[in-house]
Amino acid sequence: MESMEATKTTEAMETAVAAEPSTKVLLISQGMSFMVNAIEKNLHDAGYEVVRIDPKISEMAKHKGDARLILFFLGSYVSEIPEVLVYLKDVCVEEEKGLILLGNPAELEIAEDQIPSAVVTARFERPFDMQKMVEEANRFVQVEEGLTRRKSILLVDDDGTFLKMVKDWLSYKYRVTIVTSGAQAMMYIADNTPDLILLDYEMPVTSGPQVLEMIRSEPRLDSIPVIFLTGKGDRESVMKVLALKPDGYFLKTKGRDELRAALDEFFEKKRYEDLHEKSMKK
Repeated sequence: MESMEATKTTEAMETAVAAEPSTKVLLISQGMSFMVNAIEKNLHDAGYEVVRIDPKISEMAKHKGDARLILFFLGSYVSEIPEVLVYLKDVCVEEEKGLILLGNPAELEIAEDQIPSAVVTARFERPFDMQKMVEEANRFVQVEEGLTRRKSILLVDDDGTFLKMVKDWLSYKYRVTIVTSGAQAMMYIADNTPDLILLDYEMPVTSGPQVLEMIRSEPRLDSIPVIFLTGKGDRESVMKVLALKPDGYFLKTKGRDELRAALDEFFEKKRYEDLHEKSMKK
């Protein structure tokens, strides 16, 4: 059966859309077989760099950072590794990795007892169309590339309910990271540079103004735009906020559409300012 599946792939792969060069894929399988070799070859021909590992937690822990997309070629052994399936599920959820499952109906059913369908990017029953598998991998990669081109926003607030609500509002267009304290915000921007920080003005322990002061005191960070989030809209409170010279302020009472529009306007204005600055330097 495997040889029949593999021999159908050569002509089909000629019409598949190639992935970007050096895009990495993690291929999990127990041992090598003709079919596993065929999968690896076709992925390679489509432009992927394949990292193949055994279905072991130690192997996955070692290589989970190698790729955004994981292909799991199942076998009869799948019923013997429930802990591996649970670990794989957690990795995909926590690190937002894509997961493609390949196997017969019984193997897929066992895997999906531990891995919810919401975590699975795609599933293919054997015998499967190799071209469609590669196209599904390409589709995931293209979506990921689109997400990485989105503007990134760091949302800082001690109210978890507010954080979740605003993240849900903005994730349609922006990459939103949420943290619940000023200390967490500083830890995040030590290794990441968001396009914008939405910062709660009033927080316990480390307040919004203190976080802004720390950001502005670091030459590497002081160019990151910071917009305060405040629940007070009276003149005295607003003037107090603006005296700290943030890049703006938003009232927390803004609704979803109003907040989206305000952010779109901010980024559009910044784009024109950056273009103007570049033209002045020429």
